[in-house]
Amino acid sequence: MSLFTRSRQPLDTAEGGADSEDDTGGTGVAGETSGATEEAGTASGEGADTADGTETASGEGADPAEAVASERDDGAEKADGTEEAADPAERSDSPPPGWFGWRRRYPRTARGVTMGTTVLAGALVLFALLVPNRLERLGPEAFFRLPAEGILLAGLLLAVPPRSRRLMSVAAGALLGLLTVLKFVDMGFYSVLARPFDLVLDWILLDDAAEFVRESFGRTGQVLAVVGVIVLIVAVLILMTLATVRVTNLMVGHRAVATRTTLILGTAWITCMTLGIQIAGVPLATKGNADFVNNRIEQVQAGLKDGRVFEKQAAVDAFAKTPPDQLLTGLRGKDVLFTFIESYGRVAIDDPAMAPQIDSVLKEGTNSLKAAGFQSRSAWLKSPVTGAGSWLAHSTFLSGLWIKNQQRYRSLTTSDRATLGSYFRKTGAWRTVGIVPGVRRAWPEGKFFALDHIYDSEHLGYNGPYFSWTPVPDQFSLEAFQRLEHGKKNRDPIMAEIILASSHNPWSPIARMTDWDELGDGSIFNQIKKEGTDPKEVWQDPERVRTEYRHAIEYSLHSLTEWVERYGTDDTVLVFLGDHQPVPTVTAGSTTKDVPVTIVARDPKVLDKIADWNWTDGLKPAENAPTWGMDRFRDRFMTAYGPRGD
Repeated sequence: MSLFTRSRQPLDTAEGGADSEDDTGGTGVAGETSGATEEAGTASGEGADTADGTETASGEGADPAEAVASERDDGAEKADGTEEAADPAERSDSPPPGWFGWRRRYPRTARGVTMGTTVLAGALVLFALLVPNRLERLGPEAFFRLPAEGILLAGLLLAVPPRSRRLMSVAAGALLGLLTVLKFVDMGFYSVLARPFDLVLDWILLDDAAEFVRESFGRTGQVLAVVGVIVLIVAVLILMTLATVRVTNLMVGHRAVATRTTLILGTAWITCMTLGIQIAGVPLATKGNADFVNNRIEQVQAGLKDGRVFEKQAAVDAFAKTPPDQLLTGLRGKDVLFTFIESYGRVAIDDPAMAPQIDSVLKEGTNSLKAAGFQSRSAWLKSPVTGAGSWLAHSTFLSGLWIKNQQRYRSLTTSDRATLGSYFRKTGAWRTVGIVPGVRRAWPEGKFFALDHIYDSEHLGYNGPYFSWTPVPDQFSLEAFQRLEHGKKNRDPIMAEIILASSHNPWSPIARMTDWDELGDGSIFNQIKKEGTDPKEVWQDPERVRTEYRHAIEYSLHSLTEWVERYGTDDTVLVFLGDHQPVPTVTAGSTTKDVPVTIVARDPKVLDKIADWNWTDGLKPAENAPTWGMDRFRDRFMTAYGPRGD
């Protein structure tokens, strides 16, 4: 046997190549063999090419005499379990092979570690192939399936030449890592927004998410969360690539077994798919990753086309050419207040765990308002979003267009589309103002909504504490509106957009009602916050989250109804609604996007003009009350209070 031939043999053929892995866990030629192996085109974990061009797997067809000689070269194991080198010169001149000699000193332990690492690599690859992109589907049954992509990939890796195989295994590992990261992101989006991450339109929301974490858990919490996410992404990409390469080396080192197994699994997949075999309601044969990628491609294509579709929709406005003196004539002289209650969704009214308490609050509010001379009508609106994205719902309601994503929002706010505020201002009969305590930085879009003056969190006179995300408690925001605008004498009628933010996620801690005369500059809320709950503790238990959400909605409703009782007049017209449903943790599987909407007024003529809407009497809409898309409200409202209302 020539020296060249020997350099191409595996170090240990006694186990059929299974124990001859190099320092990186491959199953082929060890790292300390001659460099002639690599020059001849043989990679770690791949069998040597014979002179006649055939490829021999590690440990297959090897000469027993050569195997013995190879073992002697590497050192023999003594009866007492120790090893000694066959050549004294090798002990002194050659570096210790494998993990600084640890593999040689403890071969059985090293073999166990190698096997364990290989098993973990295989499990990681299988996890990437089978993990769903929604937390509620993350059960044991999700991982007892046959992935078509894995079977196909295994067949390709076994069929391609060595050099292409190495490149393909690295590329496949990186792709699996990216898909896994995207699935993790989807889990977060489904948990908050009840929809997957949009690869075209949702990148801006990542910055909003980081800001939300900072405001809820502090700067330290934000930094730790961002660093943790970055580390997780990098780790997934690297580990998935290494795992795929290791599994590829294992298959090539046992080519015959791997080929038979791939063929058997492929046949089983076809059979299960044809017969529709399921385990616990989950199909045994799956092509989930292919469907996942295909859905994302369609999503991207739809996102790119959506701009042109929206442009055509925005060009249609039934009131664009209506003369100012014919706009909103049925509301002249009235103060019209459009008030959004954050996350006030249908679940608060329909969910059996919340309905009794919320029903009591709404019934009490209806009766107390009636005692003060006010009547009310209620129904449902379907929001374009759920879980978050309040600005999309607000702009949908005010513009009469379906603003379902950030691209549409940007297109809207840079256009000349008229909103409710625009039409109120166009008449010249109202002063338009905004009470937006959730705004803490520049808000250039405010000009688009035609607000003459905007009061953000820094201009309401509040010197109390934040309540997690909420900068200003609802009761104080409404009192500030009274002090700054509504309570002034000899003023023009007001059209106001008011955002009540106390019911914003994470609903902990929550402000509570206090005497209106004692609100002062808000310092009273320091003690109230100290008595509140800790969001980090609340969010460990979904039931506590749901309870705190209910408390937050109760607080917002009490704040609003008490303000109307205290400060409402014959000229007050209040329209209040939820902007979207809360996060799935609260909705507990509900897929509806409905939110309540209510109109309150003391002047009976105001409600008479919407008698044909068939809304429910009171603050609580009936289960079968009319349900409109939120984008339909603007035009119906302006029609009801247009010229025919004179």
